Amino acid sequence: MAFIAQISLGVGEPERAAAFWSGALGYVRRAPRWDGDDWIVLEPPAGVEGAPIAMDQSESRVEEYPRIHLDLRAGPDGLEAEVERLVGLGAGRVDWPHRAGPGEPEFVVLTDTEGNRFCVAEH
Repeated sequence: MAFIAQISLGVGEPERAAAFWSGALGYVRRAPRWDGDDWIVLEPPAGVEGAPIAMDQSESRVEEYPRIHLDLRAGPDGLEAEVERLVGLGAGRVDWPHRAGPGEPEFVVLTDTEGNRFCVAEH
């Protein structure tokens, strides 16, 4: 059986994207693998489960309705508090036309500093 070893994001400004995702997830930057390695890889801190996120320079356009996106779960302070925290880090709000179905947790769609959309759902 396979497992997710890393999530890779194409970004226009890797340093800015890394600062956002590090603040959003509490991830730490991995040391470059060799001199000149320009990939930025963020990992969960020691003792925390999760897949690393890698950022590489990309000039491709951001999709309005991406085929793949990240889903985050809000912490114990609740959905709105988490959304406000992420907006404070540079996330943008998206006027998303779809809502959670009956019995599903509420969610909010945001963009990271690169315009990539992601969801934040209730804890």
